[in-house]
Amino acid sequence: MGRDHWRVERTRHSPWGALALVLLTSLALVRNGPDPSPGPPRPVAVASAHRHQNAPVVPAADLTVRPLAYAPASRVVIPAIQVDAPLVDVHLEPDGSLGTPPPEDPRLAGWYRDGVAPGQLGTSVLVGQVDTMAGPAVFDGLGSLRRGNRIEVPRQDDRVAVFEVYGVEVVSTAAFPGTRVYRDTGRAELRLIAQDGCTTSDGHDTCLVVFARLVATR
Repeated sequence: MGRDHWRVERTRHSPWGALALVLLTSLALVRNGPDPSPGPPRPVAVASAHRHQNAPVVPAADLTVRPLAYAPASRVVIPAIQVDAPLVDVHLEPDGSLGTPPPEDPRLAGWYRDGVAPGQLGTSVLVGQVDTMAGPAVFDGLGSLRRGNRIEVPRQDDRVAVFEVYGVEVVSTAAFPGTRVYRDTGRAELRLIAQDGCTTSDGHDTCLVVFARLVATR
């Protein structure tokens, strides 16, 4: 599949299609070689997630939670899967594709710096790898998340944005639903995106998308 499918325009607060590449760049970096690995184990929930392809139902807005002002994100903490990882900024590449965390450090996750900050009104986006040639990476367990699990994002202003998962979906990278994934819901939301190491029966790669909404700040 050509890279033109993933090209986007550069805008500051509307990632939409800008992030549709997901992790194809890192996939090429870590799997192209003289002796590629057969791929990582599937995340725990991927098999069941394939059976639920409908879009996650967006819960009613919690008007008691006030979104935060803009401030850069510094870490992502996901207690349910023992993730506590530093965030690095990712931007759009010259060809319009989304950058990814350095593949040589699988512990890092990336925040799309040119978009919305976690906790700010709008949809913010974090990306991470599932595996590298060296083994499991930061989002290896993402497929095991369930509705109600919490995701915390400490920020550089010493505030923490707390999100609650309301959906986990496996989508095809060939027909990535960018508008639905990245759309502005009118409140503060978060998306975690990982190439999930799966290939469908027709040979197409898929990626895992976690949908979460802001439920608390501190």
